[in-house]
Amino acid sequence: MERTTISIPNELLEQLRKMAAEKRTSMAFLIREALEEKAKAYRPPPRSLGMGSSGHTDTARRASDERPEPRPWR
Repeated sequence: MERTTISIPNELLEQLRKMAAEKRTSMAFLIREALEEKAKAYRPPPRSLGMGSSGHTDTARRASDERPEPRPWR
């Protein structure tokens, strides 16, 4: 395990101290637990090149309305 230093607002630090005392655990444990939950919930954004994004929300409807008449096959 590696050590690190973080800056925390005084109000949050006091709240962490109280929580740790109530749960009879260390502040470090509470912080690790919170960071693990945050890391598990992380979902990277989908990789996209932006292709196909027309900026319109009605593209499918417009495509069917604007479709040209088919040419005769003969």
